[in-house]
Formats: sequence, structure tokens, C-alpha cells
Amino acid sequence: AALPAGWKLASTSARAGEEDLGALAARAGIVYGASAAGEIFSDARYRQLYERHCRIITSDVALKFDWLRPQRKRWDWLPADRLLAFAERNGMRFRGHALIWNENAPKWLKKLSLAEIRRVFDEHIDTVVGRYAGRIAVWDVVNEPFWPGHGNPHDMRGGPWYEAFGPSYVERAFRRAHAADPKAALALNEAHCEGDDEVGQRNRAGMKWLVGELLDADVPVHALGFQGHLQPQLPFNDPLFAEFLAGFGQAGLRLHITELDVNDEAYPDAVERRDALVARRYHAFLKSVLAVPQVEMVVNWQLADPYSWYAGLARKGFLNFRRRPRPLPFDEHYRRKSAWFAMARAFRERRGT
Repeated sequence: AALPAGWKLASTSARAGEEDLGALAARAGIVYGASAAGEIFSDARYRQLYERHCRIITSDVALKFDWLRPQRKRWDWLPADRLLAFAERNGMRFRGHALIWNENAPKWLKKLSLAEIRRVFDEHIDTVVGRYAGRIAVWDVVNEPFWPGHGNPHDMRGGPWYEAFGPSYVERAFRRAHAADPKAALALNEAHCEGDDEVGQRNRAGMKWLVGELLDADVPVHALGFQGHLQPQLPFNDPLFAEFLAGFGQAGLRLHITELDVNDEAYPDAVERRDALVARRYHAFLKSVLAVPQVEMVVNWQLADPYSWYAGLARKGFLNFRRRPRPLPFDEHYRRKSAWFAMARAFRERRGT
């Protein structure tokens, strides 16, 4: 589908006198940024990383259904309003994440009848997209539509929206979002497609099927987001993933890497060696992906290690708790790591310098 009239992601001009990831990416035709949440307001040094390096910010949790609407008649707009205002003050674009996702339904929603769930679905999209109309550059309209483990046709992820509408919830979400804000670019965002294990293969097949259905029906899908939570301990094939992306690009879709980081759990304990392996994985992945001309955006999931979602999982005992995860471009002291330089190298190589 064609992008909305007047569509523009962000300025590609570098900020004078600085070498930062945002400027390096912009010179390669890439909009670079990261997700963010409330910590950028409580941690001034962390906030400064965003001000220097990011050209776009993704809402981490502020626009997710359960955070935004903890009760049916109670909306908590403040975190999203504050984050969007920060982006606007700093000349950054904003990516709204995630409008519709089957995994984050609050308890009150699950207690409703299917008819009531359908009404809430429409109301939610109309209210949220309408509130921010003209201010959000990109919406992740539907997040993670596939999960093979749920056993549904085409491996679609189950949940309240799927139960209420079946697969048609995806088309319905895009059409309503477009009606609420015709100027916003609308994206379908999926996980695991970069992996070459069974889940990755099945999610890629699902995306090919779903995107084909949406395009055939002239649904206003403008971009595809692929999360890029890289899992080096699992099979992967970067050239195959790039070929997969290229097929969508040739169909006229813009392509975004939306939640990039590297899980270092399987790497050695020694920090220098671990960081080098993380950097190698960043560079190999980006080198393949950035060879696809329609890739126009790269977003990290947070910027510095202490605020990574992996750090939260480790604190809860889900990961290798004897050490702190190091999945992002900046360390706990907000210093550039090998990963930063690997990303910078990939951006420079795309530019050809």
C-alpha cells in the first residue's frame, strides 16, 4: 500500500559537530532510535543518550493496552503524553507501540463477552489513534500476530482479539487505525522471523500468508516491523532473512528493524570476549539486512544494558543470574561498547564510506 500523503520519517541531516548513531544512520538513509520508558525522566545521563543518538523513539510500555487502560473506564495517558512531548521537544519522530496485541490484555477485558470485546477493540483504536492523530509517525498496529504454540490455523496467536474476530482482527485494526489518522504510517510488527529454528520458519511462513492477504484486500499496511531480538544460541541464517525481507520490499512495503538487541546468555563470562561476540552478531545481522534497499529504520530495544528487558528477566531469575546481560550498544556507565562500533560500521558500510 502506498504511504500516506506527506509521509516523512525524519530529517536525514546530521546534527552538526557530532558523530552519533543517529547521524551515521541518517547518512546511510536509515532512521535510528530506541524504545524508551519512564527511566529517561528519572535518569538524566540516560536521557542524554537519547537526545544525542536517537532520531525516533518507540514507546516501550506506555501505549500498550494493559498500561494505558488498567480498568475499562480508566485511561492513564500521562506516560505516553510525556514521552511523546519529549520526542517532539527534541525533534524526534515517534513510533506508537503496540496498538493491538493478544498478549497484554488486562483481567477486566478477559471477563467480557465476545460482543463487548469487539466493542472495546473498536473503541480502543478510535480513541488512542484519534488522540494522537498527526503526532505519531508510525504505529505498530498489530504486534506479534503469530505463535505456533497456540495451535491455531496459519499459526496465528490466540487471545481475546483473535477469539472475538478470528484472523480478520488484523485487517479490522489497520482499517480503523487508518480512518482515525490517515497521515500515520501503519506497520505490522512480528518477532522471531530472523531466527531459522522451527518458530522462525513458521512465523516467516505466517507473515508471507498474512501480508499477501492484506495486500490483496488493499488494506492500508505501509510497513513491516521485524523485532530483531537476536538469539545466537538458536539457528539463524542472515542471508535467508535478508532474502525474506527483500520479497516484501519488492512488493512495495517499507521495512523496519524495531526491537534490536542480542541475547548474550550463551556467550562466555569474560566481558571483553562476550562484548566482542555480541558486536559480531550485531554487525553480521545488520550487514545482511541493510543490503535490502527498502530497510529504512533500525530501533534498539532500549539503549543501555541496565534498562534492557533482559536485565529485568535476569533479576527475576529467568536468565543466567550470575552475571548481568550486556545486549545493547551502551554499558551500565553509558559508555559505548563494541556493539556501538559494530552498528556504526554497518551504517557506514551501507553508505559506502
